Amino acid sequence: MPEQPHQFSKLAEELIGDLRQVPYGEPRRQVKRPTQPLSALVEDILQKHHIGRDAPEHTIRNEWPRLVGAANASYSHPVTIERGRLTVLVSHAVVKNELFMHKDAIVAKIKALPGCKDVKSLNLRTG
Repeated sequence: MPEQPHQFSKLAEELIGDLRQVPYGEPRRQVKRPTQPLSALVEDILQKHHIGRDAPEHTIRNEWPRLVGAANASYSHPVTIERGRLTVLVSHAVVKNELFMHKDAIVAKIKALPGCKDVKSLNLRTG
């Protein structure tokens, strides 16, 4: 494995550049970070965006009629989970009120689904 070259401080690099009459082109506030392997970064992105994996939102959408009932499910649609809140778009005011009244029971049913234990509350939006 090749040995890493010595890293000079920014001040030392500026002095060496002045000695060689080469302008120092990096911004003063730039922070150099160590290089990371690409495979680890790609794996993190795949996990974060659920690429090639079943996302909790997909599980909830598949089970939505069973969770809230067929009549309520036809007027509502679970969209995303952000910071433990499931956003649900509801197209009818009566259904929105019905879901609001039973949201604790719905959240309990959602937590029982595989991979959905991080859902803590519902965010009901008219849409």
